[in-house]
Amino acid sequence: MSSENPKNDFPWHLGVFDAHCHPTDTMSSIAEIPQMKATTLTVMSTRGEDQELVLETAISLTKDQKPAQGSAPGPVLPCFGWHPWFSYQIIDDAAGSPATDETSSPMERKKLHYKKVLTPVPDDDFILSLPDPKPISQLLAESRARLTKYPNSLVGEIGLDRGFRLPKTWSPEEKQKRDEQVTPGSREGRLLSPYRVQLEHQKAVLKAQLRLAGELQRPVSVHNVQAHGAIFDLFKGLWSGHERKVLSRRERARRYSVTDAHAESDAEEEQTQKPAKPEQTNLPFPPRICMHSYSGPVDLLKQFLNPSNPSDVYFSFSSVINFSSPSAQKVIDVIKALPDDRILIESDLHTAGQQMDDLLEEVARKICEIRGWELDYGVQKLADNWKRFVFG
Repeated sequence: MSSENPKNDFPWHLGVFDAHCHPTDTMSSIAEIPQMKATTLTVMSTRGEDQELVLETAISLTKDQKPAQGSAPGPVLPCFGWHPWFSYQIIDDAAGSPATDETSSPMERKKLHYKKVLTPVPDDDFILSLPDPKPISQLLAESRARLTKYPNSLVGEIGLDRGFRLPKTWSPEEKQKRDEQVTPGSREGRLLSPYRVQLEHQKAVLKAQLRLAGELQRPVSVHNVQAHGAIFDLFKGLWSGHERKVLSRRERARRYSVTDAHAESDAEEEQTQKPAKPEQTNLPFPPRICMHSYSGPVDLLKQFLNPSNPSDVYFSFSSVINFSSPSAQKVIDVIKALPDDRILIESDLHTAGQQMDDLLEEVARKICEIRGWELDYGVQKLADNWKRFVFG
């Protein structure tokens, strides 16, 4: 690969795509997006407070353009999903939860739900501070409506997180001092409580959203902390019975032998004369998966990238998460081990503008350095990967 950029200027003109970010957490920064150098921001939703904000932001920045399937998405590509940090707010009504029993009062149902999905069992005062939970059927209906309204949109951010603990309740002083420019619902600097979300409940919320993505054939962006084996096993369960056929060495050799060449050519000619089959829909898994800010081990890559998997798995990396900790060497080893066509970049930042551009340039340069890519080649490769992840 010869260098076409001797000054090492960053080639924004080739297209730079942020695979995962959260600018709607700071709505005052949205006005800066049209001035950014990045081509498209893949904007995640996570909880009740930001779902509609993500949709409104995407629509406002595309103005009167109707987002057609497969077309250029413009400066913002919206994603609709419920993050594992907020999965405790969802009632798994599909599983017949006691919290859906309408013979009891709303408060009793709320207590039953939170005592079931949180560990250790929370006291009533803490439960009173939590929002009223919503059924997963309602979440899916709302997400389906938004995904349908914006045909290019993705499902995200969804996933599993063993390490997360709920923040403590707001103190009067904290409420008085909170930054009004920050979208409500996140931790916002509060101390952490001892309460975690049961992993089985997180799995139920994740699986339902993966099935929705499969139904609509949308890619997904996946959060995963301290649950790499669990999340792969969940994927594997959804993939079961739909695996791609992988040819053996003998089958590959036979397929490309001189003896079969003419017969195969005739068969291919016949095939081209038949109408193309429409893409299969209503599968129980998404067509493409992005493991956002991947922090798992190198050894697990072989499982995620097994050619029999019916979902194509991509891995995105951010300076904020992947290169700011002592485990950065593990991430470098992962990036070196990945195929060229499965790497994405992201900022994972909560505010749009110059800082987001700077983080995208930083991580792109870092990956090009690790992979030994010339800068122009690497930026183009990362852009092509994002387009393939989004559009197939």
